Amino acid sequence: MRILALTNLYPSPWLPERAPFNRQQFQVLAALHPVRIIAPLAWTDELAARLMRGVRLGADRQVLNDGIAVSYPPYIFTPKTLISLYGHFLRYSVRPSFDRALMEFRPDMVFATWAYPDGWAAVKLGHKAGLPVVVKVHGSDVYLLDEYPGRKQRTRKALHEADQVVALSQDLAKRVIALGASSDRVQVIRNVVDAAKFYPASQSEARERLGLPAQSPIVLFVGNLVPLGIELLVSASARLVAEKINFSCYLIGQGPSQLQLEQQIRELGLERTIHCLGSKSHDELPDWYRAADVVVLPSRSERPPNVLLEALACGTRFVASDVGGIPEIADGDRGKLVPPNGVEALAKAMISWGIQGIRVDQKTSRVLSLTRQSN
Repeated sequence: MRILALTNLYPSPWLPERAPFNRQQFQVLAALHPVRIIAPLAWTDELAARLMRGVRLGADRQVLNDGIAVSYPPYIFTPKTLISLYGHFLRYSVRPSFDRALMEFRPDMVFATWAYPDGWAAVKLGHKAGLPVVVKVHGSDVYLLDEYPGRKQRTRKALHEADQVVALSQDLAKRVIALGASSDRVQVIRNVVDAAKFYPASQSEARERLGLPAQSPIVLFVGNLVPLGIELLVSASARLVAEKINFSCYLIGQGPSQLQLEQQIRELGLERTIHCLGSKSHDELPDWYRAADVVVLPSRSERPPNVLLEALACGTRFVASDVGGIPEIADGDRGKLVPPNGVEALAKAMISWGIQGIRVDQKTSRVLSLTRQSN
């Protein structure tokens, strides 16, 4: 089967670490079937990359990535306005690349990963070409519709008209069906973890490789820095510091909330406790999971996140919000759930479930008690 993928969730020349879970998925698909990818690039991101980094694509805007031919058409849209028309903007933006793929690649199906605008545009283009279309939903594209009413109608239409919808959790599948997808066309396929890369290993050796302190408890966050819960981790950390709990918190990721988070960290005097590391390559993440005492993921909407699956595969427990599909992977031994928006509950869980803290006399820096939970 020849698969033509349409997705904004794919690495770009200036964001090479974007959506590693999707990149891994396409690598696996390409090992089984011929795959070609159309990965539209927001014109705003491309302009910023040109001005700040001098990065430019070739004239044909095509590259070979992991042995897969990838086209990067510019996605022209009106930033933050006319959101209900983004599907139309995307369809017209990718149409030349789509038509070219039809002639050169001759696909048997179209596969879109993200409900709107990707899925909507894929359904329109694919069905017009007489091809079946599969839409994969990830979580925020469905869970946050009430916050973005401009895209709700066409998200419903994409899910209703798609020949098949893939959801990453049972909870997400229920949401998709509630939005109008026929239950017999919805299938739950959870993301998987590369066991050759993510597996338990020595915490001390991982810390040594990363240059991290051998004894201090470590809290780890990995994900996009967006205003969906990460600010709760900063507030919970402030409470623990106020209780003289000594630990280090590392934030791996980037996103629109980064400057706001850094300001929050400074205002709370947490510069010595919380460290913003930016993005890391997927190959670096296993050691970070192994080095941590607990991975923390506060959120207001989530599928079963790859971050938590990868942490568990590396033998590290997690604390996460009781939302979306997260309860489907939590159990009494490896995952602790807390209410969303609950700063106090999050702080308590970080202590009881993960770090349990090293209490330090703030004047003398003398360790008062050591009760750190070992992995």
